[in-house]
Amino acid sequence: MAGVEVPRVRYRRTPLLVVTQESAVRKDVYASVGDHVVRQAQLLRGDADSDTVIVCMHPIGSPAYLPLFPELARTGLHVLGSTSRYTVGDAALQMENVLLDIAACVREARERLGYRKVVLAGWSGGGSPMMGYQAEAEKPAITQTAAGEPTLLTETQLPPADAVMLLAAPRSRHRLLTDFLDASVTDELDPDRNRDRKFDLYDPANPNQPPYSADFIAAYRERQRRRNERITDFALEKLTAFRAAGRPHDEHGFVVHGTMADPRWLDPAIDPNGRRPRWSYLGDPAIANNSPGALMRFTTTRSWLSQWSLRTAQVDAADAAPRVGVPVLVLQNGCDDAVPVPHPQQVFDAVAHPDKRLVELPGANHYFSGADQSSHLAAAADLVHSWLAEHDLGGAA
Repeated sequence: MAGVEVPRVRYRRTPLLVVTQESAVRKDVYASVGDHVVRQAQLLRGDADSDTVIVCMHPIGSPAYLPLFPELARTGLHVLGSTSRYTVGDAALQMENVLLDIAACVREARERLGYRKVVLAGWSGGGSPMMGYQAEAEKPAITQTAAGEPTLLTETQLPPADAVMLLAAPRSRHRLLTDFLDASVTDELDPDRNRDRKFDLYDPANPNQPPYSADFIAAYRERQRRRNERITDFALEKLTAFRAAGRPHDEHGFVVHGTMADPRWLDPAIDPNGRRPRWSYLGDPAIANNSPGALMRFTTTRSWLSQWSLRTAQVDAADAAPRVGVPVLVLQNGCDDAVPVPHPQQVFDAVAHPDKRLVELPGANHYFSGADQSSHLAAAADLVHSWLAEHDLGGAA
């Protein structure tokens, strides 16, 4: 699929709030007022009207400032970019609530803003919630939260969208994190105590150095999975103890150390693409491994179970894809230094709907960051614009 170069237009940003009310005993978001749930959104559009809007959301942060969505607005598309309710961070984030946030934005687009067609767009960590949302809207499967508690998803009719686009997106946050977990950590409370140096990727004395053997990679991946399971056991035990003590709404926060230790970053022969060796989307992975800005540093028991646990998390794009009955576009960046190569392919393969397309954008890194990336960003926007036009999802009202 080759995107036709689309003329660029000036666009404007209109801020708006997407507000609903939910009754909850426990407040997971700082400074929430009463029962109000607030999402901070922006409508990006030029002067020409359209009957279609792209709804994008990331679990944390504002996707309206991510590089691709303003570029889509420059092609004349209308984009509603919204935060989830978790604007101050994902320590308490539950994916089931993010799906409710997406539903609020889809209703906002149709009922308040007057759009007839809605396209869900998930960039990076926003991909799996979008696919998970569409699956739940068409064929609901979630009956409780990952922590085994009631969720409003069972009481809410999610309005389905007309198409789904995943853009440089992993299949899920929990599988991505597991790929990144530092396998040398054996003590979650004191990560430098009893560290297994044979699995410390950043220890120069480690006898296992890239290019890594197949046996080492297999052992490393198994230790990552076991570490994820240990943390899940810990979270479940905490909640069980709270409930046994008659305190079912109590929560426990904790730190997960060493979350940027994927062997792919040091060995470009593992799932090869055009990424820069010994580098990651957060810079030097050895520094990012324990950085407070790295993936999943601070969390809580319910959030771990919902976002990060291999055993209990319920939102995974590849798992959801067979239930999605609308056109799907998967865009894979050819030099992605965050999303592992197999993830987009696994999602694409799982889509049962015949109208699906996987497109690789050679040369593009994860954030389209760098002096040489502007042309790749423009090409990505042209591809999206062309695909939407083919499906009558970008035209004038």
